Amino acid sequence: MKMGLIAAGAILHYLKDTEHPNLQHITTLQRIEQDDYLWMDRFTIRNLELLGNGTTDGHSLLQVMDNTVSPMGARMLRRWLVLPLKQLAKIQERLGAVQYFITNTNERHLLQQAIKACGDIERLASKVPTKKINPREVLQLSKALEQITIIKNICSNASNIYLQRLGDNLNPCNTIANQIIAQLHESPPIAIQKGDVIKAGVHEDLDTLRQIATGGKDYLLTMQQREADATGISSLKIGFNNVFGYYLEVTNSHKNKVPDNWIRKQTLANAERYITPELKSYEEKITGAEEKILAIEAQLFETLVLALQDYLAAIQLNAQVLATIDCIAAFADNAIRFNYCQPSVHDGLALDLQACRHPVIERHLPPGESYISNDIHLSNEAQQIIILTGPNMSGKSAILRQTALVTLMAHMGSFVPATKASIPLTDKIFTRVGASDNLSGGESTFMVEMNETASIINNISERSLILLDEIGRGTSTYDGISIAWSIVEFLHQSAMAPKTLFATHYHELNTLEELLARVKNYHVTNKEIGNKIIFLRKLAPGGSTHSFGIHVARMAGMPPSLIQRANEVLALLEAQRGEHTNDSLTANENAPTTTNLLPALQRAAQPQMQLSIFDAHSETFQKMRTMLERIDINRLTPVEALMKLNEIKSLLH
Repeated sequence: MKMGLIAAGAILHYLKDTEHPNLQHITTLQRIEQDDYLWMDRFTIRNLELLGNGTTDGHSLLQVMDNTVSPMGARMLRRWLVLPLKQLAKIQERLGAVQYFITNTNERHLLQQAIKACGDIERLASKVPTKKINPREVLQLSKALEQITIIKNICSNASNIYLQRLGDNLNPCNTIANQIIAQLHESPPIAIQKGDVIKAGVHEDLDTLRQIATGGKDYLLTMQQREADATGISSLKIGFNNVFGYYLEVTNSHKNKVPDNWIRKQTLANAERYITPELKSYEEKITGAEEKILAIEAQLFETLVLALQDYLAAIQLNAQVLATIDCIAAFADNAIRFNYCQPSVHDGLALDLQACRHPVIERHLPPGESYISNDIHLSNEAQQIIILTGPNMSGKSAILRQTALVTLMAHMGSFVPATKASIPLTDKIFTRVGASDNLSGGESTFMVEMNETASIINNISERSLILLDEIGRGTSTYDGISIAWSIVEFLHQSAMAPKTLFATHYHELNTLEELLARVKNYHVTNKEIGNKIIFLRKLAPGGSTHSFGIHVARMAGMPPSLIQRANEVLALLEAQRGEHTNDSLTANENAPTTTNLLPALQRAAQPQMQLSIFDAHSETFQKMRTMLERIDINRLTPVEALMKLNEIKSLLH
């Protein structure tokens, strides 16, 4: 891995030469081995909405699964979500630990409480070498290390071997934890400059300076009383000004009692001011005490942080172990709360899901509504490809996604939303769902669709799971049908024979069941009551011939006149199409084409004129118009008007 080593070295060199000279917390470099993880490309991660769907009110699998109690666990869960395991032994270890936590609720709660109390020690450890960690965070580290002792004991006493092994990796770092507790105050400030960080008894000079700074007034009163008693000057006072500092003030009446070692500094009208070597020495101590206190505390704290660096690797390992336990405990919580089952992950190739549900959709249904579960079976030998048809909004895309999400969750080591799940070890999950363009890259919606599909076709294996949703809809109808048809044939004829779910509105693809042995038709059921359609959302064998797109348009609030016109055009198109329908698309010369449908489209485009009554009685009304034009209304008498009206009326009979 010469190029990888060069790139990693360049990054570290850049960091050291810029703003991050202290990189002691970067202790190891690790390659993400593709063979160790179930592989998903960026399209699949986006299409399955694992981390989000790009909208503010959207929901993701991460949101549903993230019941962790620490930031470390949340970050770990995100990594597990995009890098699921592919090694059967490790998957089964996690599943076994989840089952242990489900049956041992008390231990799970104790561990979650302790992990929550630890805080984010992974982040705190990264702040140690950069010296950006503050006293309160150092104290939090020591408290976390105390909790690690509790967690280690619980894991060591667990009957699950995987948890025991995790517990063995924990290191409470008792020496540094005790040192922190012994030196830092119970509630230190965030900033070292605010002082009061180090406990009393840690440093002798620090204690002396604190006594001087806090007990200065008492010391001066004691000195004043002592000197007054020694000299007999009852009116002796100790004062302070900015010019001389501290001084002894003696009235003129007691001036003759002043000792010879006192130094006169100022003469007033009624008194004189003196200083002594002791007073001057104390003045120097008290005025510089605060600065010295802060300097000593900063030095002691820096020494403590420096000692912490020796434990960075152990603290980081603790953080990884705590995050792992946090995620497994969250999986157990999810299994209990959402009624998940333990999947059976095996070395075979058959996928069998009973009463499978979409983990995200079922959590966001309206109150009182339950998710309609479905059974899904795929195998490389018998039922390799499912052609899934059905009305718009019936739940085809949900069935595709839930198959992938259940497979993904099982490879993470989580229980899954189903009553029973037998899941083969899967190496890749591919999806082609939705429509989007890449205008900045010069790619149309159809080009993006073809790029994603090509990525799938060129990377399949026998352990791949492929989800295709409405392939070919970005181009003309028969181009799209041709591409979709050929993709199904290619996947069926491939030696890899990957398991595939293919949702489509091209009902012509139902013919493939008769031509290809491992292709099976399924549809999502619905029920028509009057002019309404009820989506039953239940998977059933056989293909569907209607998509009910106009019905969905009515549900969306399209104007009734528009809906009526759409139905008229649809009737004309279906009638024309029926005249040219062939049983198989293999007879291309008889297949319906855009040219075949042109007459129906032209008839549909003709304006629907209402016949005028004047066209039916043209001669009669021409006579009436002529009569009316000859009448001079200004000279017409009432009797003549009645007679003319009677004459016009007679023309209608």
